[in-house]
Amino acid sequence: MATSSRTSGISLKATLTAAAVLAFGLTLSGCTALFPSSAPPATDSQTGEEIEQTDTDVFTLSVGQCLNDTDGTEVTEVPIVDCANEHDFEVYGEFEIAGDEFPGDDVIDEQADAQCLDLFQPFVGISYDDSVYGYTYFTPTEGSWTDGDDRLVSCLIGMPDGKVVGSLQGVAK
Repeated sequence: MATSSRTSGISLKATLTAAAVLAFGLTLSGCTALFPSSAPPATDSQTGEEIEQTDTDVFTLSVGQCLNDTDGTEVTEVPIVDCANEHDFEVYGEFEIAGDEFPGDDVIDEQADAQCLDLFQPFVGISYDDSVYGYTYFTPTEGSWTDGDDRLVSCLIGMPDGKVVGSLQGVAK
């Protein structure tokens, strides 16, 4: 049986510097289908203390969960952390893409980008254009669409040039 995975996409403000875009793009380069059974240790940048994280199936993510980034372009598991600790992203929205046949990566990315943008302001409390935060998303792969009936897009919010502490719901920044 094939292992299903999901891919990540990215959307950034045009006003970000090239270095910030590159750094955020590398951070959001996705996740890997070969992610180890245990996430690498995360440490608080202020205290140096280890942050507890739990590997969670990407198909079980829900709005309000916070997570750290991984490497690669596809994901099956993600390291979930308490939002009170430093983290890379928070799930701020989710929706399903309609259809029986896989529409292609470009169509999925267009829908994910548009819908995640629409969900941004109600969650953050300010428009994306006025916000300091960026967003990305996990989308179905052709394999997860076909083999696992995966239609879910998970929208993730984060700081383009670093980590955040606490939930970003209603921060209006």
